Amino acid sequence: MLHLRSATPADLDLLRHWDEQPHVIASDPNDEWGWEVELDRTPDWREQLIAEIDGRPIGFVQIIDPAREESHYWGDVPADLRAIDIWIGEESDLGKGYGTQMMQLALARCFADAAVTAVLVDPLASNTRAHRFYARLGFQFVKQRRFGKDDCCVYRLERADWHPESGQDLRGQGQESG
Repeated sequence: MLHLRSATPADLDLLRHWDEQPHVIASDPNDEWGWEVELDRTPDWREQLIAEIDGRPIGFVQIIDPAREESHYWGDVPADLRAIDIWIGEESDLGKGYGTQMMQLALARCFADAAVTAVLVDPLASNTRAHRFYARLGFQFVKQRRFGKDDCCVYRLERADWHPESGQDLRGQGQESG
């Protein structure tokens, strides 16, 4: 069974390794995560999580409050939103439904706070598999936007459109990242 646990400084080598994988670079080519510093920080506006199956790490999820996040990556956004970054660490774990399970757990965490109205994601504009993945989960395309050096598509999932059971049978139908 897949579950999410907090990332810790003990995950540094694992996260560095995943950052070097071609499929991770392809979905997130220009971000510098600063793992050495960030794994020691636990601001109340962010969760950094490792997805595991039977104790084996398979992926990473970050959930932020984009209105409170320090770099203001998302710009001027209203309160009561969340934004998610997600990836599968090893290419051999792609296409097995893990991304869907990870997103369902992440969305459940986001919407467990009754104040949260919607969740944002920003896959690369070129990552059409991720676009289909998010659409299957109920996300709606909002706009294309440039974040730093990356052309991205912003997608939004409203609380009213979130169905916890959606997507559970979509094994192997797309590479999840964004």
